[in-house]
Amino acid sequence: MQAAEQDYAPPIEEEELEGLFGIFRGHRRILLGVSGGPDSTAMLVLARIWRYGLLDGPSFFVATVDHGLRPEATDEALAVGALCEELGLPHVILPWRGPKPRSGIQEAARDERFALLRSFARQNGLDGLALAHTQDDQAETVLFRLCRGSGIGGLAAMRPVSRRNGLAVLRPFLSIAKARLVATLAVSGTPFVRDPSNEDTRYARPRLRAISPLLGAEGLDAARLAVLAQRAARADDALEAATDAAQKLLVHGGWDDEAGTRLDAEGFFRLPQEIALRLLMRALTLRATEGPVELAKAERLLEALRAAVIQPGRLRRTLAGALVTLKQGSLSIVHAPARQAGAAHLAANSGTSGALVLGKEGGDP
Repeated sequence: MQAAEQDYAPPIEEEELEGLFGIFRGHRRILLGVSGGPDSTAMLVLARIWRYGLLDGPSFFVATVDHGLRPEATDEALAVGALCEELGLPHVILPWRGPKPRSGIQEAARDERFALLRSFARQNGLDGLALAHTQDDQAETVLFRLCRGSGIGGLAAMRPVSRRNGLAVLRPFLSIAKARLVATLAVSGTPFVRDPSNEDTRYARPRLRAISPLLGAEGLDAARLAVLAQRAARADDALEAATDAAQKLLVHGGWDDEAGTRLDAEGFFRLPQEIALRLLMRALTLRATEGPVELAKAERLLEALRAAVIQPGRLRRTLAGALVTLKQGSLSIVHAPARQAGAAHLAANSGTSGALVLGKEGGDP
């Protein structure tokens, strides 16, 4: 979602920098992920200006991931290195080695890029990773997740400050239109590159980008979608706080007890459905061994559990490699034994919400 480049957009002014990069304060060493495109190049240039206006602040290291998907990518990474040398900042190129998937390449590239940056940060004692996602990226993420049926947490999209796998992820430009960053580089005469895959309509995000003018004409522009993300984030925070309180109230024993997580069933089913669903997904995620817990499947599992309460009886199901058992006023979630985990995998591949497990098995509380 981006404005036409011929439309005027004011460049970033120096007095705005503290409002953007103030989230960097409190970090000692920050890794800037810079691809050479306009957004990350602007972050590199502006972050350096902000830092050198301070008496004290974080040190920066710059990394460029070379995905090896385009022949010119290596030269582009080297160009980022040359710019970093001019700016007096250390730079490294991180290559994506090994075979590439035949489908879902953009999603795989994003995942690999983050994995490489996180690994480098961890190995070199860096406590923050800065990424240059803009308001336009935020809007695309909201639309992308709407298309895939995300809940409120998904529609909250990206946060200015978050933690992922133990690393602080900092996004200073989520309130800034991409066109302003392009204008900033134009004023300074700083070169940047364009990735043609960003316009390739074989991929979902470029297709969403292509329809952005139509949506904007109806009032659904990047700014409004970004506001939706902010409001969803606010609601998500409130729901997470309520889920925290429910977890403290309803868990018997330790939440991460080796024997499994056990909840008071009567109290659980009195919870508002959204809070019950979130608590269930937390417990499933803690015990899952077969990848992320899908929202739709967790919703169907909650429906089955609620139906079992209306017509009392024992219910056992597996989902994502976790075994859920409801009996005698207790709801337990444990790691599924191998046989159940295999059944759950088959169920997931067949599109069901989980395998109904009958009879007494290992791991039964």
